[in-house]
Amino acid sequence: MSDSTMKEFLADHPRMIGALFTILLLLSQAGNVAANNGATISGP
Repeated sequence: MSDSTMKEFLADHPRMIGALFTILLLLSQAGNVAANNGATISGP
């Protein structure tokens, strides 16, 4: 999908901007959670 096609699609469907932002936000948070769960702490 080229940039002009994406711009046209988002211009025709403005609610998709919010949906894409929400998906991006959730994916970024899920990546942080997955990274923190992979860390192990060795106790004494």
